[in-house]
Amino acid sequence: MLSSLPEPLPKCWTYSGPAAAVHPAAFPKPVLVVVVDTEEEFDWSQHFDRRKTGVAHMRHVERFQSICDAARIRPVYVVDHPIATGRESVDALRAIHGRGACEIGAHLHPWVSPPFDEEVNARNSYPGNLPRALEREKLALLTTAIENSFGVRPRAYKSGRYGFGPNTASILEELGYDVDISPAPPFDFQDDGGPDWSTAPHQPYWLPTKRRVLALPNTGAYVGWAGASSHGLYGLAQKPAGRALHLGGVFARLGAVERLFLSPEGYAERDLMRLTRALLARGARVFTLSLHSPSVEPGHTPYVRDEKDLHSLLAACRNYFHFFHSELGGASMTASELFRHVETHSRTSRA
Repeated sequence: MLSSLPEPLPKCWTYSGPAAAVHPAAFPKPVLVVVVDTEEEFDWSQHFDRRKTGVAHMRHVERFQSICDAARIRPVYVVDHPIATGRESVDALRAIHGRGACEIGAHLHPWVSPPFDEEVNARNSYPGNLPRALEREKLALLTTAIENSFGVRPRAYKSGRYGFGPNTASILEELGYDVDISPAPPFDFQDDGGPDWSTAPHQPYWLPTKRRVLALPNTGAYVGWAGASSHGLYGLAQKPAGRALHLGGVFARLGAVERLFLSPEGYAERDLMRLTRALLARGARVFTLSLHSPSVEPGHTPYVRDEKDLHSLLAACRNYFHFFHSELGGASMTASELFRHVETHSRTSRA
């Protein structure tokens, strides 16, 4: 039986700014951070289920890691509770982390992370919607589980479903986190009960905490000639009438507006490069490429249903990494390396 909650759920969180932005001068060359949402296997088309905690796909994580190794990239595996406590997943990540080839962070999926004191539903799948005490306890227990399994205390955090909330920043500060990878501009999840990132910056900024916590946004943006009208135009295309008229496709073919996200899941390789070039032209210096760990084995995500899909996803990663390093002359960092780099630059600038 579910226990009663001591306080009501907060309203959906909306980024309202202004952000204390990190100055672009901190990055003389473009920087890429690769983040893997390392999580259990579940059917994305079904309701959330606490019983779905399989992690067998992690036996195949080297399929992706080998591409990172070849590109000299150390990805950030943000792990949730089933991953942090599953034998197959812990063994696989220990081997990678043990040779210094990755960073281990935290990723909170509330429905499979104890304590189980909330109702399982879409709204509660966003951690930031939970009462503060429950959000904090879930993350504290996850942090301890990660430390016990990998011998390292995580410093980078990514809310499940990008579900940052009104209490998340202070919780991260209390638990010793340095980096939050939850922002997902320009997406708005309010229709599902989640946060609105539509006006959030696409570059790193400092959260309003006493101890410095760096927000590292996932890389996404509107691309096209619509400019400042992009959000409204895209929203029009997503309304029932707009969908019926296929306005999204029409706007894309006209070059007016597309919403792109830096991920090999659901986005073509050419779109990843196009998004990167567009943001570079706007002054962006930091890019975050992300994907979900179950995609390393066919059948777990909508993006990788068969071996052909898997081949395409891995090839997109390989080619994008080459593009970023060779064509753009970029560098790669883990989330914690980025934090230390920005901190060092800040101290030098103040001196």
